Amino acid sequence: MNSDDQINNNKKHILILENRKQLNVSGVKDVSEFDDGKVIITTLNGLLTVDGEGLHINNFSQQTGELDLEGRVHSLIYNDEQAREGNIFSRLFK
Repeated sequence: MNSDDQINNNKKHILILENRKQLNVSGVKDVSEFDDGKVIITTLNGLLTVDGEGLHINNFSQQTGELDLEGRVHSLIYNDEQAREGNIFSRLFK
């Protein structure tokens, strides 16, 4: 087990959805894809797909694993598959 795995094992994955308009997620490793209708987040518990309308990431810190998102949330779906290699930001700024 490497040091990243040890750090991740000590963190919690918490999801708070307020009025289907404000989503706060902890235990986030990466954001692999996003647009105003879908956000795919790699969490400590697998991939989380957020479907909705007018979705906007207000804040994402890879150091703290915190993500704040707003918009109209229609669904939250977990999937244990791995995200595509590299996050959206690393692919944009290559």
